[in-house]
Amino acid sequence: MANKYGNSSLAHLNTLHPNLAMVMLDALKTMDHSIIEGYRNEERQNELFDAGKSKLRYPDGKHNCMPSLAVDAIPYPVDWEDRERMTLFAGIVLGVASQFDIAIRWGGDWNGDGQVKDNKFDDLVHFELVGKQ
Repeated sequence: MANKYGNSSLAHLNTLHPNLAMVMLDALKTMDHSIIEGYRNEERQNELFDAGKSKLRYPDGKHNCMPSLAVDAIPYPVDWEDRERMTLFAGIVLGVASQFDIAIRWGGDWNGDGQVKDNKFDDLVHFELVGKQ
């Protein structure tokens, strides 16, 4: 049976920049996942900042524009403690993006050097477009 998004994931998918949506849809062919969040309004962004789950206040985050330049997605079924599976999923997303020549940054390797142990702030479910789209 093919992987497919549920209603919540589809609603979030529809808020994404077309390039980001294309990457996520293609990644779905390889690994089932849920889209947790695309666009974030001011209240939601600042709530996450205040909780220490984001480093940026509204309107400075890539989630804060429409269409959203960022997405939070996690392998399904969801297990927030499974760092290895989130890292595997990130490799799939980054590989798909590379095939489409779309530059993406992952929150598990902010500087994109391929070294995940030097990351100071892990956001393993976060992916964002880089550069001009």
